[in-house]
Amino acid sequence: MVSRQSAVARVILAACTALALSVSTPAVATADNAVEVGDVQKAMAALVKTGHVVGAIGEVYVNGKRVRTGSAGSRLLDGRGGAIPSTARYRIGSQTKNMTATVALQLVQSGKLKLEDTLSEVLPEMAEKDLVERAEEITVRDLIQLTSGIPDFLGPDIRALDPTLTYRPVDLVAASRKRQRPSQIGTFNYSNTNYILLGMIIEKLTGRSLATELNRKIFTPLGMRDTYLPVKAGAGIKGPHGHGYMPDETGKLLDVDMLNATTMLGAGGVISTARDVSAFQRAFVQGKLLPDSLRKVITDPVPGQQPPPQGGPCADNPGFQPRGGSAPGFVAATYTSPDGRLQFAVSVTVAMDDGERAAVARRIDQALTSVFCPASAPSGNRRL
Repeated sequence: MVSRQSAVARVILAACTALALSVSTPAVATADNAVEVGDVQKAMAALVKTGHVVGAIGEVYVNGKRVRTGSAGSRLLDGRGGAIPSTARYRIGSQTKNMTATVALQLVQSGKLKLEDTLSEVLPEMAEKDLVERAEEITVRDLIQLTSGIPDFLGPDIRALDPTLTYRPVDLVAASRKRQRPSQIGTFNYSNTNYILLGMIIEKLTGRSLATELNRKIFTPLGMRDTYLPVKAGAGIKGPHGHGYMPDETGKLLDVDMLNATTMLGAGGVISTARDVSAFQRAFVQGKLLPDSLRKVITDPVPGQQPPPQGGPCADNPGFQPRGGSAPGFVAATYTSPDGRLQFAVSVTVAMDDGERAAVARRIDQALTSVFCPASAPSGNRRL
C-alpha cells in the first residue's frame, strides 16, 4: 500500500499548469458605454452543482469598481467551514507568469536586460555547471515566450520531491536537466522551468528577492494590498479561504491546501484576490505597466502556440482575453475585455484528480457566458 506521505507528496508538489480556456466570450457593451452584467451568484451556484467543486467565488469589475459578486459551496469538503467570502485570497496559479514576465520586461525597458541576452550571459552558472542544455543559445525572449525547449522540472516522479523541504530555484533547474528536451529552441512548449529561471535573473540583476520585486514593481504601485508571493515550503494562504482536495492512490480525498511554495515561485506561486488580480490585468491590458512593444512579447502567439480563439456566443462583440492557472485542488481564471475596462475573476476549489481540471475550466467559461450574454440569464441582468 502506498504510504500517506508518498500520496501527499504526489498531490502537493504538482506544478501550476497552463489553463486552457476554451471559449473567448464577449461582454455586451452598448453605445452609451454601459455593460449588462448577469447574476454572478447564480453562476457560482451553477459551478458548484456541476460536481467535484467544493467552492466557487467570482467578482465582476467595471472601470475598477466591483459591481457583482458571488460565492457558492463551502470552504471545506462536505459543506464544512461555512461560505468562502468573495473577497478571500486564493492561488492564481500560472497567472503569476504574467507578473514575473512583466517585471523582467521592465528591466528590459530600463536597459538592465536585453531580450536577446542569452541565458549563459545572464546566468553563467547554467552553462558552466551544465544545468541547462544549450544555455548559450537560449535567450530571455525564449524564457518569457516558453520557446526555450527546457524541460519542466516537474514530471511523473514528482514524489521524489519532499513536500516539506525548501528547494532553491537552482535545485529545480537541476531537476529539469535530468529530463529529455521536449522541443527545439524557438518552438512553444509549456515548462515551468522557464519562469523559475526568469525569477533567478530578476533576483541577480536587482539584488532583491523576486517576492520583493513583485511588491515594488506591481503589488504596491497598483494597490494590490492582499497579494503576495509565499516563499516557504509550509506557507499557506492567509485568512479564510477555500481548500482543494485530490484523491490519493486509494481514492481517499486529501486536503492539498498546503502546496509547497518553493516549487512554485515565479511560475505559479502568487496568492491574490479577485480585486487585486483584476487590478493587475486592467493595468496590464491598458498599457500602464509596459509599452505595447514589450507587452506583445507576452501576448503575441509564437510558433507552436495556438492563437487565442476569436468571437464567442454573444454575436458582434469582441472576445475577452483569458488568463488562468491551476494546480491540485484549484482552478482560477481572470477574463479581461480588450480595452481593460471589464474583469471577471473566478476561483474554484475542487475535489478531483489532475486530469479532470480541464472540465472545470470549460465550466468557468460557461459561467462567463451566463454573466455577460443577456440571453443566458435575462432576469438577473442589469446595466452598469
